[in-house]
Amino acid sequence: MNVLLIGSGGREHAMAWKLAQSSLLDELYIAPGNPGAVRHGRTVDLDLDDPKKLRSFLKEKKIKIIVVGPEGPLVDGLHDRIKADPQLNGITVIGPQQQAAQLEGSKDFAKEFMFRHNIPTAAHRTFRKGQLKEAEEHLDRMPPPYVIKADGLAGGKGVVITADKKEAARTIKGMLDGSSFGEAGERVVIEQFLNGIELSAFLITDGESFKMLPSAKDYKRIGAGDTGPNTGGMGAVSPAPFADAAFMQKVHDRIAAPTIRGLRKDGIPYTGFLFMGLM
Repeated sequence: MNVLLIGSGGREHAMAWKLAQSSLLDELYIAPGNPGAVRHGRTVDLDLDDPKKLRSFLKEKKIKIIVVGPEGPLVDGLHDRIKADPQLNGITVIGPQQQAAQLEGSKDFAKEFMFRHNIPTAAHRTFRKGQLKEAEEHLDRMPPPYVIKADGLAGGKGVVITADKKEAARTIKGMLDGSSFGEAGERVVIEQFLNGIELSAFLITDGESFKMLPSAKDYKRIGAGDTGPNTGGMGAVSPAPFADAAFMQKVHDRIAAPTIRGLRKDGIPYTGFLFMGLM
């Protein structure tokens, strides 16, 4: 079968490497890909926002499976557009539909989902454009350090942690007025600070059953010694050496399973990979 892999990062390089090992694969196309991934498939320049060109490509190349790496196209509704096109019947999209993708695309949506389904998470308040004064007053009632998060997608750079209240206020202002992250910062989540070791957990699901995947420890900060501002990721170690079987069973029981149950209860279909950022 022919597969289209969407994305350009190290993640897509790894996925291309693995997909290329399958005996079921005939042709692998990667859009846009990168210099590493090109060794495992054909890179293509494909405009995902042009329905006619996308449809033409998928039909011409006889694509049977689309694997979506980055969250952006999913939050923008790529899965939904493929499924709504009668000419593309039979194509399987590995990645959630637009509503389900809000678990990654909106921190406020994810927070409300977790509270609704009793999934452990840090306390938070969400503030919208025009609520700068209320956000600053909330800072006055909080102990430092302050965790400030742009609600939307910001390329892994939308989280600022600071013990300086003035810097926290400047960060909130920059997000809410659009100067920092545009529309992604029109809502800001101010979160309780949790001290600990970060862990990335993953699963793959068809919306009913799910399978846990190996954990990872992500190193996001740009500077040597894990310093400086966050990036989309400077590197990662997998599996995380401190996440033993007993710990991962807790992740399964307290976070992963309730998440899948909650999605079903809310009537939100979810297919594909799901990332859980833990502390």
